[in-house]
Amino acid sequence: MVNYNGNLLEENTQFLDHQNRGLRYGDALFETMRMVNGKLFFWEDHYLRLMASMRVLRMEIPMDFTMEFLESKISETVEANNLTNSQARIRFTVFREKGGLYLPTTNEISYCIEALPLEAPFYVLAEDAYEVELFKDFYVNADMLSTLKTNNKVINVVGSIFAKENDYQNCLLLNSSKQVIEALNGNIFLVKNGVIKTPPLKDGCLNGIIRKKLIDILGKIEGYEFEEASISPFELQKADELFITNSIAGIQPVTKYRKKEFGNTVAKELIGKLNATARLS
Repeated sequence: MVNYNGNLLEENTQFLDHQNRGLRYGDALFETMRMVNGKLFFWEDHYLRLMASMRVLRMEIPMDFTMEFLESKISETVEANNLTNSQARIRFTVFREKGGLYLPTTNEISYCIEALPLEAPFYVLAEDAYEVELFKDFYVNADMLSTLKTNNKVINVVGSIFAKENDYQNCLLLNSSKQVIEALNGNIFLVKNGVIKTPPLKDGCLNGIIRKKLIDILGKIEGYEFEEASISPFELQKADELFITNSIAGIQPVTKYRKKEFGNTVAKELIGKLNATARLS
């Protein structure tokens, strides 16, 4: 079941057409969230990011788009898919209403909610081999639009195909200054000699929710120095650890980049703290 503007529809229902601006121009935003036993992880952060992103894109925010209203619509969708008492992956998409060419005829929006089952209720650190490589065919612009979770993800699609064709589990994206900014599906953190780094938003990385939560966590624990700083490709092979973060996997350790293999000591420590934070959110 899919929720379209508050109406629950069968998955194969035709409710979008060729004039949809998300299809025509990528004029859309989305949030991907984890819900466990009816509780949304970090819902306030996702909601505030969505509202801020809609304002940046000049979308008109409906009066009823409160946290409580949207949470109730997500819960209805989860219940309709028989996932209330388990764990679910939620995708909440908003797109500008159809009309116009590049210049829209309206800034009003529609929304769509999807819910799919997940295996584990909380974040689990994967122990499998996870090799990454740089994706250098295309580059990300270091600007505010790149920090938003829009539907303009062609570079992520092409990069994912490149990774599959070359037997990598993921790729790292570069901005136009050739700095490492993120992975195809999440933010990147680098650990070296007790210092933990992640690229700043000004470099063009996604303003990720788990990125934000880990920055908060790292500011409260001792033993590590944290900094938001640009990461050059040359630093990758000198790192002790690399890990990728997103709202579904939580923390994904990288085990290999070219000839360098990595540990996961810091990732193991942080995954427990992230789960504790999620339970309290």
